[in-house]
Amino acid sequence: MRTRWLVVWLTVSALLNALLLLAWIAELNPVPTSPRIVFRPPTVTNLFRPVRTNLVFAPRLLTWQDIESADYATYVGNLRAIGCPEPTVRDIIVADVNALFARRSAVEVPDPVHQWWRSEPDPDLVARATTNRAELDTERRNLLTFLLGSGWETADLTQADRQGNPLDGELLGTLSDETRNAVRQIEHRNRDQLDALLRTARDEGKEPSPTDLARLERQTRDELAKVLSPAQLEEYVLRYSLGATQLRKQLRGFEATPEEFRQVFRATDAIDRQLLDLAVATDAASLQHRTQLEQQREQVLEKELGPGRYANYLLNQDPVFQETRKTAQRVGVSAEKLIPFYRVNQVAQEERQRVLADTNLSPEEQTRELADLYEQQLATLRTLLGEEAFQKLQTTNPPP
Repeated sequence: MRTRWLVVWLTVSALLNALLLLAWIAELNPVPTSPRIVFRPPTVTNLFRPVRTNLVFAPRLLTWQDIESADYATYVGNLRAIGCPEPTVRDIIVADVNALFARRSAVEVPDPVHQWWRSEPDPDLVARATTNRAELDTERRNLLTFLLGSGWETADLTQADRQGNPLDGELLGTLSDETRNAVRQIEHRNRDQLDALLRTARDEGKEPSPTDLARLERQTRDELAKVLSPAQLEEYVLRYSLGATQLRKQLRGFEATPEEFRQVFRATDAIDRQLLDLAVATDAASLQHRTQLEQQREQVLEKELGPGRYANYLLNQDPVFQETRKTAQRVGVSAEKLIPFYRVNQVAQEERQRVLADTNLSPEEQTRELADLYEQQLATLRTLLGEEAFQKLQTTNPPP
């Protein structure tokens, strides 16, 4: 039994030694292996045609993702590295930088047109906008000079977007490129149609019809409603519509708040558009309808503004008050004296009209009474305004 196990052990040991011997021999003389192929991207000299080397197993088109970079210096370097012609590099970079600064300007520069409720632009806002716009333009030019050198020249694409109405601010400044382009196309069609309308009127030797202008604006507004949200459309109309422009003129000196202007515009816009449609009508029915619309408009104004503000609005419609306000601003009359100043001029105007309408007075008597009225008006104004303001009044704009 012991002899049998000894034979088995010797046999297994001999086999193991033989295997170890074969492994040692194989290590001393390795079997040659197939050569390993290393894939290498092709050398590229333009965006679309790779130049092949001796062996290329996986050619690939170079894409903009390979070239573009968030860093402009890297972007310029990538464009030049692929052999892009220098004028093309310049055009690409200038267009990209201009688009960047146009977006920044739309958000960062306060445009007076944003205050669509004001009849006159805020001087401080105008000055700040001018300063901010100049600073942004300087920053833009410095960046382009740094990237392209001092010899770069191209059309200033930032001006292209200003060919239409400024699309900036919180609502219009964030329009997508697609929406912005759609608005520009609508504006360009509107401009072409308006030019044709004005040209026709000029050739016929007359003013363009308010009805035709109203029709064109209605058409433009309907087209804009298809690409802008209701809030964006209202912002656009409040800034640039014919109705809003006329309302600003009407409210000059009233100093409407943004909310007042918005409420009044919403309430009167439809009425004003109907009035424009009837502007040149002469038939009895149209004239009666126009009178009814005008009365309705006044009722709407009084309701929206309230009694006190409506009275202030009516005051600002008075030509005597308008002229008095201009004179007060010119000669430096304080705000608290404006209404008394107006009352003096109003009474003097009423008395002059009474004297001129009195047929019982002879021409000599009328002249004498008018002279007396004028002296009384001057004496009252001297006391009211003070000597310095009164002398300015006499020098620049004496009372009528």
